[in-house]
Amino acid sequence: MTAPTPPESTHPESTRPESGPAARPWYVSALLAVAAVTLLLLAAWGYARLRSPYPYYGTSYPAGTAAQPFSGTDQRGQPFTFTPGAGADAGQVTAVFFGFTHCPNICPLSLTYLNRVRAALTPEQQARFRIVLVSVDPDRDTPERLNEYVSFFGNGSAGVRIPEPALAAVARDYGVGYQKADVKGPDDYQINHTTATYLIGAGGQLILVWDYTQLTDVRRVQTDLEHVLEAS
Repeated sequence: MTAPTPPESTHPESTRPESGPAARPWYVSALLAVAAVTLLLLAAWGYARLRSPYPYYGTSYPAGTAAQPFSGTDQRGQPFTFTPGAGADAGQVTAVFFGFTHCPNICPLSLTYLNRVRAALTPEQQARFRIVLVSVDPDRDTPERLNEYVSFFGNGSAGVRIPEPALAAVARDYGVGYQKADVKGPDDYQINHTTATYLIGAGGQLILVWDYTQLTDVRRVQTDLEHVLEAS
């Protein structure tokens, strides 16, 4: 007689957890994270040094980046031509800022800090450095208004009016964007625009760009500028 087959168990088969790798101690993970961040910072520093061997406070351009010329009318109503590194501009270091006279905050602050930097230079350095405001509001920024505006900040600034469509081409050459905003009427509006300041060396090359938030650190901006003046 065949023995009866035992009934199948209704309980799940017990399993033993597989042994895995030991958990990594927290301090090892922390050290690896620090090492990764350090390598990233070193890579960023190395890339910056490839662009410029000098550790500028501003963001440097690759060596040999040419600044583009432009023409317009200055604050005295006279023809104005900027030819970087040539003609009357040979030997001059120039800070170019795109803004407008109805600007409520960024433009006046930028010009204030740039003129503070200029005032900290020696007379010989001041003679080789100028500030140029290119208006992105040619409809309202007449030479008379530009003259009143830039004169308020100091004697080392020039205001330039460039009519459209030439203004759009110049802005594109420098990577500047601008657009009317909050329009309430033909003469009542604001303009959103790029807030950078472009430093151009005596040889006509774009050296670096400062964001307007960096201009508050006058001493570091001055150090950048003095290095460019000495190297030119």
